[in-house]
Amino acid sequence: MKTIITLLFSTILFLNVGIAQNGADEIQQMLNERDAEIKELLGPKGNDYTQEQRDRLKDIINDVIDFRSMSETALGDTYTEISEEDREEFVSLFSTIIRDNSLNRLDIYRAEVTYNDITVNDGTANVKTTAQMDNVRTSVDYDMELQDGEWQITDMSIDDVSTAESYRRQFQSIIRERGFDALLESLRRRAARA
Repeated sequence: MKTIITLLFSTILFLNVGIAQNGADEIQQMLNERDAEIKELLGPKGNDYTQEQRDRLKDIINDVIDFRSMSETALGDTYTEISEEDREEFVSLFSTIIRDNSLNRLDIYRAEVTYNDITVNDGTANVKTTAQMDNVRTSVDYDMELQDGEWQITDMSIDDVSTAESYRRQFQSIIRERGFDALLESLRRRAARA
């Protein structure tokens, strides 16, 4: 009996490790394909880009980001306190700003990426990478979630600084001093310039 229980436990453990490894492989393949597509579109250093190329780059870079989840983290408790209409507008404005910011420094997407660790657990994943360009190494980590069979980035950290948490500190400061409506108006202006 003890042998059967040990064998059953070992099989379950092996299956869970196998499922996690398959998820890690799937994530790495997806991120590698995205990286290759971005690099191909960028072409050699010093290229100028048409608006069509910039729009395509913006889509490739951002289509794996779950802006709703990132918005919820960035707003903290305020997210549940505002109306559904305000929530929808906030997510839309926030995603417009993030998407526009993603094209500020296109050369960073030419960096060589090394995957240090991918940990998958119950539909979530943490991906630790190192990006190296011109002898500068930067840690870039992703928090991911499996949604409708697709892995989505819910937050990213650069040199251990979380994108969502950075925005949260900025947004909470504005909300405390001037209220949510002032934050929304500020985001409307920024999105209009995007």
